[in-house]
Amino acid sequence: MGRLLSVNVGLPRDIAWQDKTVHTGIWKIPVQGPRMVRRLNIDGDGQGDLAGHGGEHRAVLVYQQESYRYWEKQLGRSGIAYGELGENFTVDGLPDSEVCIGDRYRIGTALFEVTQPRVTCYRAGIRVNEPAMAALLVKHGRPGFYFRVLEEGEVEAGNEITRIAVGPEQMSVAEIDALLYLPGHPRDRLERALPIPALSAGWRHSLEALLKQAPTEGAASGNAGLTGTSSPPPAWQGFRPLRVLRKTRESGDVTSLVLESADGQPLASALPGQFIVLRLGSTSAPALMRSYSLSGEPGAPY
Repeated sequence: MGRLLSVNVGLPRDIAWQDKTVHTGIWKIPVQGPRMVRRLNIDGDGQGDLAGHGGEHRAVLVYQQESYRYWEKQLGRSGIAYGELGENFTVDGLPDSEVCIGDRYRIGTALFEVTQPRVTCYRAGIRVNEPAMAALLVKHGRPGFYFRVLEEGEVEAGNEITRIAVGPEQMSVAEIDALLYLPGHPRDRLERALPIPALSAGWRHSLEALLKQAPTEGAASGNAGLTGTSSPPPAWQGFRPLRVLRKTRESGDVTSLVLESADGQPLASALPGQFIVLRLGSTSAPALMRSYSLSGEPGAPY
C-alpha cells in the first residue's frame, strides 16, 4: 500500500508568530532509527493544544509526500521538508481519496486505525510561513488524516505500510472531510458515515449536528454544530453581498469587521449569540465557508 518515508517528532515550544507567542507542537523534526509508538504518542513527541490535537483518536498525524509536491507548486516554493506541516508520519502513497475511515495498517511492529481527517488550525501555517495554510488544506482537499494506535510497537523510516483491514462503509478521508466542510451535506451520506465505529467522537458529534438539520430527503444547509433545532431561522435565505465599511484591531489576535448592506436593503437586527457565515471562493474551486460571531450594537444599521 505504501512506505513510511519519515518519522517526525517534536515537543511543544513557544514560537513567535505574527506579533504573538504561540505554544505549539507543530515543530516536527525527522528522526533516524526505530521509534516506539505508544497509545497516545510517539516517543519524543507531544502536542501543545490538547483540546484540538492529540488524544487516543489523534495520536499520529499522517501526511503524504505527493501533497508536499503539490504545495511546492501551489506556493511557488521548493524544498519544503518532511514534518513542516506538523505530521508524524510522512508517507509515500495512502492518498486521502483512497484511505478510508476504519482502515487498519501495519507499520513496523505497530498496528494503526484511521479515525478522522486532520482538523486544521492556524498553526499549520507557522513553519511554512503561510497564514492561509489551514484554509488552503481544506479548500484544496488535502487534509491528511489521523491514526489511533491499536497495538503499540516500533516504526522507522523505510517500513512498508500494509493495509490489513478495510473500514466499514469504505468512506474515504476525502469524502468525510468534504461532508463536513464543503457546501451541501447529503442526508444519505451522513447516515452512512455515522455508524463507522472508528470515527472519532468529535467528528461524530459534528455529523450528528448536521443530520439534525437535514430534511427527510436531500441535504442539510448549515455547517456542523453551528445551529440547533431550537435556533431561530436565518435572517435571510442564501447569501447576499455586504460591503466592508471598516476594520478595527481589537487586540493582538482579534479584528472586527464592520459590514454594511451593498444593495441598499436593510440588514436584520441580530439576536444574542447569532453569527454570520462568510463565503470565499470562485467558480474554479470549491467555496470555503467560515462562521463569525456578531458583536454590533442592537438595532445598528450595520
